[in-house]
Formats: sequence, C-alpha cells, structure tokens
Amino acid sequence: MKVDAFIPCFIDQFYPETAASFITVLEKAGCNVSYNPEQTCCGQPSFNSGYWPETKTLAARFLQIFCNADAIVSPSASCTGFIKNYYPKLFENNEKQLEQTRKLIPRIFEFSDFLVNHLKVVDFGAVFNHPVTFHDSCAGLREYGIKNEPRILLQHVKGLELVEMENTNTCCGFGGTFSAKFHSISTAMTEQKVEYALKTGAEYIVSTEASCLMNMQAYIKKQKLPIKTIHLADVLASEIQG
Repeated sequence: MKVDAFIPCFIDQFYPETAASFITVLEKAGCNVSYNPEQTCCGQPSFNSGYWPETKTLAARFLQIFCNADAIVSPSASCTGFIKNYYPKLFENNEKQLEQTRKLIPRIFEFSDFLVNHLKVVDFGAVFNHPVTFHDSCAGLREYGIKNEPRILLQHVKGLELVEMENTNTCCGFGGTFSAKFHSISTAMTEQKVEYALKTGAEYIVSTEASCLMNMQAYIKKQKLPIKTIHLADVLASEIQG
C-alpha cells in the first residue's frame, strides 16, 4: 500500500530518529512510504494561539501537498486530530478548500490506528526487554479517539511488560502553548503525571505523542528521576534497528 508520511514539527526538529522508526515500521508492515520534504507545520500551534489567518496559510499548503495521497499517516494523534476536527472550521467559507478537506479527512490516520484498524498488522518482531507504562495524550484520547490501539501493539512486543499507571486519562501538563503561558500549573501537572508513572516501577513511559514525551523528559531530567520516555514507534522498531 502506498503511504505518504506526515512528520510533525516536534518530531522533525527534535526526534528525527523517531521519524526513521516510524517509516521503518510502516515498511515492515508492507507499505511503500513516500516523504515530501516540502511539507511544513499543519498549523495547530498558531490555531490554538488565535492566529487563524496564519493557520489558513499553513493548512492550505498542507492540502496542496497531500491532496493526491492515497493514505497519509502520522506518528501524532495531536496533529491528525487537529486536521480532522478543525480544518473544516478553518475553511467553512471557502467551498473549494472545504471540499478538499472533506476528501482528505478519511485518508489521514494516526500511526497506531492505521496499523491496528486498517492494515491489521500488530506484530513487528520487536523486542524491548523493559517494564513500561503508557501515557495517553489528551489529543489521542479526545481529539482523535485512540486508546486500545497503542496497547495492542505493545502487547505484541517481546520482553515488554505493560504496567498501567493511575489516572491514565489525566494530562501531562504540556498542552501546547499552555505549558509556556501557565508554567507553574503545567509543572505541577507534569510532576503528578511522572509520579504516577514512577509508582508503576516502569523503566519507560511510552506514548504516541512526542510533545508529551519531551515535556515529561525535561522534568525527569531536571529532577534526575529513574525513568525515561520513548515514542511508540521507537519501541516497535527496537529489534528492527538493533
């Protein structure tokens, strides 16, 4: 199956190795993956900050780049959820772009959803000999609607023990610009989330969201805590990439 990879800004700028893992796993699942280096931000940060005209420019470029894709897959429920839920609002007064959006929405998928529900491939021969706990991002749960899919994939990783934390549906404190505008509240939320993870005895926090992982890893590093963060794609590619 031909797939166009949409790599979000956070992964492109801070976690390029996760992008490589993501593409490796898709290829392992039998996909012919294309990456257009001309792609840019989907517009979510500017939209959430109230800059809608600027967001429309980015969204229009996204439509232009991906309009002919058979399937668009991204290692981020936040970005895909934003496109699915808010592009129609952005273009409600532009019939041409609204129609392009309507045609694109059924063809864009978050990574774990695509693997589990569309390709029906859940075992990649990955080995990860560590106890882990899973962080459900707010966007994954509420904007895109995934919960079981990442867990199904983790259950097929050899050597991995999945230990659920308390209050799995609580925010890690990132929330995009929320963490910058309300730093003290954000930090308190991050502390609580990491404490839940530590109580499980896990060595890693796994998530589908690089922004959440970056937020928690910064707190973990500053506090010198005995836990790490890792993206789901990196876990699934663990044996493939050695």
